[in-house]
Amino acid sequence: QVQLVESRGGSVQAGGSLSVSCTASGSTFRINTFGWYRQAPGKQRELVATSGIFGTNYADSIKDRFTISRDNAKNTVYLQMNSLKPEDTAVYYCYAKDKWNGSEYWGQGTQVTVSS
Repeated sequence: QVQLVESRGGSVQAGGSLSVSCTASGSTFRINTFGWYRQAPGKQRELVATSGIFGTNYADSIKDRFTISRDNAKNTVYLQMNSLKPEDTAVYYCYAKDKWNGSEYWGQGTQVTVSS
């Protein structure tokens, strides 16, 4: 089992920056992919970014504005969000995938609010 705990999100004005992190505990040696998803009110959860053995992957909507990075020694993944827009407002969820059985793990979610 893997547990994911996200840092607190926050509120920022449009154009601002925010960083969130997620630390994994438990059987972290099983993880090969970390990622971030988000869910805005009334919308489905969507991919933001992932970091795995084949590199990083970003949603088109946030490309060139957000950066995913990871510190494997700390079992932590980060999401740096720049040039934030009101449409980035959502609950952001940390994600991890088991490299052996494909199990997916989710954090509890952290709210990011961008005001215009």
